[in-house]
Amino acid sequence: MSWEPAGLTGKHTSAAKHETSILEITSVEVGVVAIKGLNSNYYLAISRKGELYGAREFGVDCKLKERIEENGYNTYASAEWKNKKRQMFVGLNVHGKPLRGMKTRRKKTATHFLPIMV
Repeated sequence: MSWEPAGLTGKHTSAAKHETSILEITSVEVGVVAIKGLNSNYYLAISRKGELYGAREFGVDCKLKERIEENGYNTYASAEWKNKKRQMFVGLNVHGKPLRGMKTRRKKTATHFLPIMV
């Protein structure tokens, strides 16, 4: 996942774009993290409507609950907002485009991410 001039994306076609996909995960409080693109300096955020976007400044939309799933992958849900009492997760479709939080569920593989140390 990375931020580019065209927007948030999860798919790369060349090794030259590797630098844009480096993300920094910082603990904000117990079980809550902030994800920041090192190249863009934007924070990953989920709006009240469930839309993923990049925020220049850290705010309530940027707080994400991190959970390590049984399969070893991580999921990230909005710590602030819910949709009809259901959590809204960070997710990417098969083409690397962000899914709206209202369409995501914890068990969907589109919401599973594997952090790798760089």
